[in-house]
Amino acid sequence: MVVVMDIEATEEQVQEVNQRLADYGFSSHLIRGVNRIVIGAVGDRSRMGEMGLELLPAVEKVVPIMAPYKLASREARGGPGQVPVGNTVFGGPEMVVIAGPCAVESEEQLMVAAARVGEAGARILRGGAYKPRTSPYSFQGLEKDGLELLARVGRKTGLATVSEVMDRESLDQAVAYVDMLQVGARNMQNFKLLKAVGRTGKPVLLKRGLSATIEEWLMAAEYIMTEGNGNVVLCERGIRTFESYTRNTLDLSAIPLVKRLSHLPVIVDPSHATGDRRLVPPMAAAATAAGADGLLIEVHPDPPRALCDGAQSLDPGQFASLMITIKQVAAAVGREV
Repeated sequence: MVVVMDIEATEEQVQEVNQRLADYGFSSHLIRGVNRIVIGAVGDRSRMGEMGLELLPAVEKVVPIMAPYKLASREARGGPGQVPVGNTVFGGPEMVVIAGPCAVESEEQLMVAAARVGEAGARILRGGAYKPRTSPYSFQGLEKDGLELLARVGRKTGLATVSEVMDRESLDQAVAYVDMLQVGARNMQNFKLLKAVGRTGKPVLLKRGLSATIEEWLMAAEYIMTEGNGNVVLCERGIRTFESYTRNTLDLSAIPLVKRLSHLPVIVDPSHATGDRRLVPPMAAAATAAGADGLLIEVHPDPPRALCDGAQSLDPGQFASLMITIKQVAAAVGREV
């Protein structure tokens, strides 16, 4: 359930509600919106009537949440939420574009990519330091050295940074270097990792699993949020179907659907969804038109020489052209880039 409080509620009044919830075995999470204060509470719904929350000072109403994802639900906030990362915000009027190479290979490679995507309008630099690959013989990333390079290049170019974490060891290292933590599709239901990521308090980019339903995806976000971290951005990156002409099947319907079910921002990764750089621009444009709050695009200075995912990576010139198209589509649907 959510306890909706007056926007002018005092700290003492908020604490009184929290204490009443704790007395009845509920865990609570405070959400401060623009127009109201909401306390999300998780516990035994059958005891709601005993607590008398509506009688406490500054409580406007108590709303039960029927969805299994309590904190990620739209009702928990009463409207769309925003997640700040660096000097940009997901979920606002501006679409946020994240771009960069699949993997950090060298400082020169990363610096060239960062400078070019930044010039074209990207706000966040992506770069994999730990790469969960299907084959154990594929390039696995530079690990801590890659994180150090990502942080250094991010500072030089003024771009915020995001990189994937795979386990507790990579998480402990990444926290010190990046502005946003990415949980990849293969780890969407790694619940121990989700909890650990939630405890860091850092913004989280949560990718949809290979065959995950939308409810399973939102429940994965719930694991992060129950640790007190509401700064979650969801990323649709295609799901596995019987189709073999694309790497995955991009579920564009997930964008408006999730935005109706949840207050969390939703972005789209057309690079991993299609696996083909020729399909990235039209799918990025379609995602923009469908209401995505951002895009995640793979860009490499020299895609044929990329150590991973070169086939789906744009070169800097192609990315610059894509950004022109995205800005036009965004303007048509009332957004900015």
